[in-house]
Amino acid sequence: MTGGEDTLPALLMKVTEHLARADRPLISFEIIPPLRGGDVRGLLALIDDLTKYRPPFIDITSHAAEVIYEETPQGIQRRVKRKRPGTLGVCALLQNKYQIDAVPHILCQGFTREETEDFLIELKYLGIDNVLAVRGDDSGFQKPLQYGRSANPYACDLVAQIAAMNHGRYLEENLLDAERSDFCIGVGGYPEKHFEAPNLLLDVRRAKEKVEAGAHYIVTQMFFNNAHYLRYVELCREQGIEVPIIPGLKILTAAKQLTTIPRNFYVEVPAELSDEVLAAPSDRVVDIGVDWACRQSQELLAHGAPALHFYVMQSAGAIKKLMAKLKV
Repeated sequence: MTGGEDTLPALLMKVTEHLARADRPLISFEIIPPLRGGDVRGLLALIDDLTKYRPPFIDITSHAAEVIYEETPQGIQRRVKRKRPGTLGVCALLQNKYQIDAVPHILCQGFTREETEDFLIELKYLGIDNVLAVRGDDSGFQKPLQYGRSANPYACDLVAQIAAMNHGRYLEENLLDAERSDFCIGVGGYPEKHFEAPNLLLDVRRAKEKVEAGAHYIVTQMFFNNAHYLRYVELCREQGIEVPIIPGLKILTAAKQLTTIPRNFYVEVPAELSDEVLAAPSDRVVDIGVDWACRQSQELLAHGAPALHFYVMQSAGAIKKLMAKLKV
């Protein structure tokens, strides 16, 4: 085994168990599988770097097919493209090689309920008991529902399907006698509201529906202003949501992200941060982003955040700088 052998967690647990038993601030990460046709070496190097910080769990994103348009001699043609397979393999690697709990993302978009059940059964077989249930981005591709198959329109429906398996209820009749699953179900939350929601309060009510359907914890979309998270938690508690709410954070590393992050994730970058980035040379932007994330982290922990979840994706460079400053 490589990377952080002496600091690996000794016991695989549910995310909620990690939170309940923590005697130190917990730092978790989210990574993305290699591109289709790529190899796992770069991902292994990334995981080796992240294990040094003793993450209790690591999220692995999932990706459905998407529609792309290509210019060809015959004109613009529409093509369905599958991106980044390997979520299941990365999960098995994390738990068996590194002894770190894997949290695969389970999507509504691009998958039938039958495919979702098959995937969950595979996870159960591998001893992977944590999942994050999300609707997923609209990729432009709607899978045809043939041969009596069905789909989960919303994350709430997906949570209900997973919770049903936890009670021994499967889609296939010949699996009715199968053992119950025991998934710890996470869902997404949006401190600045989901872009489709008319207001934050209604979005919080949607989060409550997911909890009532069986979700055990919430991890939020990235944000750069802690006031959004603190207000979101306050509203959730007022609406009767009692599950842990883990703040999701992203370290800003390039000036172009001042445009791409708000466009892709519908979040605000505070003027103080954007002004500092725009006034700095490009080689200083990472340090500015790290300093900002460090201040965010310290404030969130001081306000009782149950853990910190970082959207790392493919590179640990900024995380290394942050952890050297954060010293948790």
